[in-house]
Amino acid sequence: MQTFALSKEKYLPDLAAKRIFDLVRPELELVEAEYERQANSNIQVINYLGEYLRASGGKRVRPALLILSNNTIGGNGKAENVIRLATVMEMLHTATLVHDDIIDNATVRRSRSSVNARFGNQTAVLMGDWLYMSAYETSLRERSLEILDILTKVTRKMTEGELIQLTVLGKIDLTEEEYFDIIKRKTAYLFSACCEIGAILGGATAEQQRALRDYGMNLGIAFQLADDALDLTSKQDVLGKAVGADLIEGKHTLPLILLLQTEREMAAALSQVIHDGEYKGNSRQSIIDCLDRYEILGQVRSLAYDFAEKARKNLDVFPKTGYLSALEEIPVSVIERAR
Repeated sequence: MQTFALSKEKYLPDLAAKRIFDLVRPELELVEAEYERQANSNIQVINYLGEYLRASGGKRVRPALLILSNNTIGGNGKAENVIRLATVMEMLHTATLVHDDIIDNATVRRSRSSVNARFGNQTAVLMGDWLYMSAYETSLRERSLEILDILTKVTRKMTEGELIQLTVLGKIDLTEEEYFDIIKRKTAYLFSACCEIGAILGGATAEQQRALRDYGMNLGIAFQLADDALDLTSKQDVLGKAVGADLIEGKHTLPLILLLQTEREMAAALSQVIHDGEYKGNSRQSIIDCLDRYEILGQVRSLAYDFAEKARKNLDVFPKTGYLSALEEIPVSVIERAR
């Protein structure tokens, strides 16, 4: 069984990601086939939109987490119900992205035109709703109230996170506490649910289920911290969506919160970007220069590593296997892609 080393030294995130995903490549191919089947409809417009979304790709991180969690406790990642629920998690994630893009007026997603940009907001809203309902219809086949309860709670948390974020758009003095509450709801709870459901399907003990649930939560926080750093520094062809969009949309992420704690005079510049709805002149570069001057992105990555280490420690209850090693390496992999 392949093993992985958890190290920040000379780390190659693309290579690490390939190793991790290759470990569950056969299962993910089954997920793709199931997604295609689930997105198929005798209603032509739904069939077309479903294929457009599926073909848009994505890393399939959430299905991979469910499968890896299941395999870590000795489950069968190729089992029909595991593949079915892994597909449900990707459908829920996709539905969330479709609705988020409408709210954010986003035009690009996964390096393609977003559904709302290409087909209009009305179509996008209804397609997002259809994905949610299809995911829940599929999950009901498991006949598990425990799993349905987890899915219901995570959907509510994600919706609450989006609503809370709407109420604080453009808020310059957003606190770290408010920020972490939002990213837990919008990102980390879904990661946690993927890992916990994978554990349940594999017949995990209460301790194992709790460990994988907490692992997913800490991983999700680390993932979002890295993503928020990446939003400011990456390029669109790497990010797969507009760069620097968070600030334009009025979202104050942790790098900007820490920047204002250090350099309060930057408040006017950040507010101007939000007001203009774009970066003018060298405003984006000046923000990045200021972040670099105070080594703020390094602080954010250091905090992300703290959560990555918490995630790794959550896994101490499991025997060492290749699947466990993959789970251990994922947190570092998602952070290092932000460099």
